[in-house]
Amino acid sequence: MIIPVWIVLSSAVIIYNNYLYNTLAFKYPVWLVTWHLTFAAIGTRVLQRTTHLLDGVKDVNMTKDMFVKSILPIGLLFSGSLILSNTAYLYLSVSYIQMLKAFNPVAILLISWTFRIAEPNRKLAVIVFMISCGVALASHGEMHFNLFGFLIQAAAVAFEASRLVMIQILLHGLKMDPLVSLHYYAPVCAAINLLALPFTEGLAPFYELARIGPLILLSNACVAFFLNVAAVFLVGVGSGLVLTLAGVFKDILLITGSVLIFSSAITPLQIFGYAIALGGLILFKQSGGK
Repeated sequence: MIIPVWIVLSSAVIIYNNYLYNTLAFKYPVWLVTWHLTFAAIGTRVLQRTTHLLDGVKDVNMTKDMFVKSILPIGLLFSGSLILSNTAYLYLSVSYIQMLKAFNPVAILLISWTFRIAEPNRKLAVIVFMISCGVALASHGEMHFNLFGFLIQAAAVAFEASRLVMIQILLHGLKMDPLVSLHYYAPVCAAINLLALPFTEGLAPFYELARIGPLILLSNACVAFFLNVAAVFLVGVGSGLVLTLAGVFKDILLITGSVLIFSSAITPLQIFGYAIALGGLILFKQSGGK
């Protein structure tokens, strides 16, 4: 039951955000991400006091040294990843962004190889080649290609890949489920975004809040927060293959939803390229990145 709930919530967050940015013309991704993180910071602390969902916090020995040397730098990368990935929706379609996200494993591998965390091998090289070719074909087939939007999404992929590699390096296998991670990172990222807000969007988003209305803003933040709650229950449910296929189905659903809801145009070349990239993505997940 939790897998379809996670698929629906994961798709809903992206479609809802895109609706805010492009249909309602609320083009302030830094503010929206800050609002989501502030809501999450409060929400995780409420859950910690009222439920057992954040009992994992007790197992994390958070020292000042760990916070400064690990949580803060990872939070900076997380903040950059969220802002950039949300900004990309101002320039690219949901369907094309999902296709570009297939490049994430390649970025993770390239960074891991650069820092000698993992050793390259023939199997991983084939996977990198498959995904790269697939994403290249999908990009070539994009009818409304925007170079600036492409570069923003590429930077978002680089930030996210760096964040995941940094977690591996700095936290040394410390296990934190999605809600516990959010408990620590949400306040840090919200504070970083608040510092960036005056230099990026200024006061402009605040003048638009009355037009958007509290109901939309609150429901949007709730959907994003409930996705993290669902992710906790998703961990340990089903095999790695089931979760991988669920992720692939979610991406296909998002692309289909983008075409139906936002009238995004996709070409046969994009479908062919994305199919190749998805094949590489499944192989990567099944190999465990080794």
